[in-house]
Amino acid sequence: MNTTPFQSDPPPSRTQRRLVVEVVEARNILPKDGQGSSSAYVVVDFDAQKKRTSTKFRDLNPIWNEMLDFAVSDPKNMDYDELDVEVYNDKRFGNGGGRKNHFLGRVKIYGSQFSRRGEEGLVYFPLEKKSVFSWIRGEIGLKIYYYDEVADEDMAIGGQQPPPPQEADEQFPPPPQQMQNLPPEKPNVVVVDEGRVFESVQNHGDMCRSYPEAQQPPVVVVVESPQQVMQGPGDNHPPRPPSPPPPPSRPSAGEVHYYPPEVRKMQVGRPPGGDRIRVTKRPNGDFSPRVINSKIGGDATIEKKTHHPYNLVEPMQYLFVRIVKARGLPPNESAYVKVRTSNHFVRSKPAVNRPGESTDSPEWNQVFALGHNRSDSAASGATLEISAWDASSEGFLGGVCFDLSEVPVRDPPDSTLAPQWYRLEGSAADQNSGRVSGDIQLSVWIGTQVDEAFPEAWSSDAPHVAHTRSKVYQSPKLWYLRVTVLEAQDLHIAPNLPPLTAPEVRVKAQLGFQSARTRRGSMNNHSGSFHWHEDMIFVAGEPLEDCLMLMVEDRTTKEPTVLGHAMIPVSSIEQRIDERFVPSKWHSLEGESGGGGGGGGPYCGRISLRLCLEGGYHVLEEAAHVCSDFRPTAKQLWKPPIGILELGILGARGLLPMKAKNGGKGSTDAYCVAKYGKKWVRTRTITDSFDPRWHEQYTWQVYDPCTVLTVGVFDNWRMFSDVSDDRPDTRIGKIRIRVSTLESNKVYTNSYPLLVLLPSGLKKMGEIEVAVRFACPSLLPDVCAAYGQPLLPRMHYIRPLGVAQQDALRGAATKMVAAWLARAEPPLGPEVVRYMLDADSHSWSMRKSKANWYRIVGVLAWAVGLAKWLDNIRRWRNPVTTVLVHILYLVLVWYPDLVVPTAFLYVVMIGVWYYRFRPKIPAGMDIRLSQAETVDPDELDEEFDTIPSSRRPEVIRARYDRLRILAVRIQTILGDFAAQGERIQALVSWRDPRATKLFIAICLAITIVLYVVPAKMVAVALGFYYLRHPMFRDTMPTASLNFFRRLPSLSDRLI
Repeated sequence: MNTTPFQSDPPPSRTQRRLVVEVVEARNILPKDGQGSSSAYVVVDFDAQKKRTSTKFRDLNPIWNEMLDFAVSDPKNMDYDELDVEVYNDKRFGNGGGRKNHFLGRVKIYGSQFSRRGEEGLVYFPLEKKSVFSWIRGEIGLKIYYYDEVADEDMAIGGQQPPPPQEADEQFPPPPQQMQNLPPEKPNVVVVDEGRVFESVQNHGDMCRSYPEAQQPPVVVVVESPQQVMQGPGDNHPPRPPSPPPPPSRPSAGEVHYYPPEVRKMQVGRPPGGDRIRVTKRPNGDFSPRVINSKIGGDATIEKKTHHPYNLVEPMQYLFVRIVKARGLPPNESAYVKVRTSNHFVRSKPAVNRPGESTDSPEWNQVFALGHNRSDSAASGATLEISAWDASSEGFLGGVCFDLSEVPVRDPPDSTLAPQWYRLEGSAADQNSGRVSGDIQLSVWIGTQVDEAFPEAWSSDAPHVAHTRSKVYQSPKLWYLRVTVLEAQDLHIAPNLPPLTAPEVRVKAQLGFQSARTRRGSMNNHSGSFHWHEDMIFVAGEPLEDCLMLMVEDRTTKEPTVLGHAMIPVSSIEQRIDERFVPSKWHSLEGESGGGGGGGGPYCGRISLRLCLEGGYHVLEEAAHVCSDFRPTAKQLWKPPIGILELGILGARGLLPMKAKNGGKGSTDAYCVAKYGKKWVRTRTITDSFDPRWHEQYTWQVYDPCTVLTVGVFDNWRMFSDVSDDRPDTRIGKIRIRVSTLESNKVYTNSYPLLVLLPSGLKKMGEIEVAVRFACPSLLPDVCAAYGQPLLPRMHYIRPLGVAQQDALRGAATKMVAAWLARAEPPLGPEVVRYMLDADSHSWSMRKSKANWYRIVGVLAWAVGLAKWLDNIRRWRNPVTTVLVHILYLVLVWYPDLVVPTAFLYVVMIGVWYYRFRPKIPAGMDIRLSQAETVDPDELDEEFDTIPSSRRPEVIRARYDRLRILAVRIQTILGDFAAQGERIQALVSWRDPRATKLFIAICLAITIVLYVVPAKMVAVALGFYYLRHPMFRDTMPTASLNFFRRLPSLSDRLI
């Protein structure tokens, strides 16, 4: 079959998307007609369009093969539409008829599961229930696909005639005279689908017709146009050219030909052997984590408590060359070494000679790690050449050659291979002339990334700069510094104060960039002293080199006056790990001429302080909901670890270009950062790769299972910038894995999407592949006991900190951690630390507010579902279920001792029922939960706005008005809640005397009835009254509800 591309695309304004649902068959449905069978039909509802199939008389395995066609009103939002498929039993063919058609099951399918035409398959969906007590079984087979069509009445499109059906396999189209004989009532249909053009020669007028099972679907030829390559920021490189089309071929009958992506013909049908294809109920498209088929990690469950190192990542072979030093070299100024293989060429740094030392014995002490494939090297007889050269004259000083097939292999925990002396060799002329002489000390071996020399080695997949090395960092040890200001005496207050004016004296404390000020002190008129008794808390980081500065200020006038100051070294402050009492001390205040606390200033009074470093608190530098550690600062209070968390960072796939270099070519230099507890790890930077492979493994000790591991991917910019131009690294995305969601000793090898929310919207930057395992004895008593212990240390509950105070301290801790890690080599930039610690998680965002609102709605959904179920029971929607509820209610009323056990048994059954729906892999970022897929551009712009705002005044005014409208809704809801509570109080407050009299009279009557009638009889009567049949129930609200709504509230007293 040959294909003919069109000269021009169809007009986009005449394109309409159609959705086709082919109802194939159902299997093993429930008999509902009273005669051991069912007469089933299917109702499909999509986009306010409802269509049904024909009824199959008395068949538990009905076969329809009917196609239902629907129009898609909004193709852009089709992924969010729902397709409801319901199966019913036709009451007309039942035994004795009935009031309604019996429900046989339903399937709810989301638009993200729809396939393009030509890619659809037969999928069997299990029929689901409407309620918990529904009795449903069986499954239904559906084919669902969509296409875009443009109907054109003219037979010529783009100046060419489409081939007739009987000559579709000819190499050339027929002459135009033959096309005039075609029936004019069958218009040609052009289907345009995401950059591809479908040409069909059959009429799609009746999409609801039935096809026999043996009939094949219409032949569709696909012509793909070149697709545009998605370009990221700074990506200016041209898209890849399309592959050339294959030569035309003539397929024979009964053969299946697999065409390349440019021209593909897909034959999709039911899988052979009756295999069924099952899909997830609600997929998240390309933004959902998926399992990677990998053999790393061994078995899924490992009983041993210890594991072989680096068994979560694939071993990567490297050729290690350690160049130590040389001796007896010919005269030279600065020697360096070249290392050359068939695939790699590197050179060492020039030797640095000390003044007065001879240049014939240089030292390098440098290690190279070159990517190596041992099988290829052994087959090709590759060699390793190591040569010494003079840096000034580029003169050859000698070399040595190794056969790579004879290089030893080193496996840890073997000791390091000892370097040996090798004689430098050259040509005969070089040796006779004396230009080649001396020895070089080196060692060569083959190893993997487990080798201890690998982190510091010059790697072939990263340049030799400090910013590309893999490193392990440790966060600084942080303390809470509590400063309690008690009293100040002998202060020199200005005497010229107005009469009856008390001086306003405050104390300001400053530690580094943190500062706080007390309230106005109360003055003792007899002694002239000032009292505060106020606490101020700061964050102090080891090695505790800072000094605490306290200044006593007189703020009576507009310009504050410093009455005295004191400097206290933080290292001299007492440390405590519990709530024991710390005695206060008097500190002298010095004047301004004291010279920075040197003690030479004049005496200006004294101040009483109680200072202590709190070791019983956990200093929060992360958001509480994603915290990775809850241990207190004092190591004496740490409990033993309960397990080991192992993370294997395998690599990334499909990263977008993050920068442009070499004349506009897109490039990404990615590295990965993982953080858990106080330990940070950073992988090496893989340069100029959209699919980097790290294969690095790290471990952490786990002290609390209810913690979160954070893994982020960044693009390295600092490796190209100077010290003066400290350009920040660009974020690519991050994932979080909660340790408590991991089963013990099970390896999870998954791929997670890297999502970044930009001012332009949500963007997928690629995917990261990780392997994670929580190694701990299953159901160890320590692990189970951790769930019953407080989340935070004891001091957080004895002397709790305020919410606003915790936020301020967390911001200070984040800044201190960022400053500490920025001093490392290679440094972790502040932008990396802030992104990993979610420093901006408490900033205002309309999107987050909506997400939290829908979270609350989701939490209350169970109560709404229970209320709907009770309403269905009392309305007798399902008589059998209602009768069973009556019987259960009678049993529980007559035997009240069974109420509590029955409730707990029901909870157990719910837990067992949901066990099969448990998540199989750790969840990633949820775009639907985050409200990131439907966010408004103006709300995104507001979320990325700075504080104070940098937008135009009219934009700020519009956003303020929007916040006022939102606040009005919240205000109305709060008023309604308050009104309901006030109505309850009005029952006995006599605000409405008649209502209170009626309520008291009713309560008196109920009291008498309960004294006379047994409680069980009253409970039975009330229950049966609530569950009475709808024919005995009025549709209007009950008298009790009307009485409650008429009670007065305090809303009428508001101004």
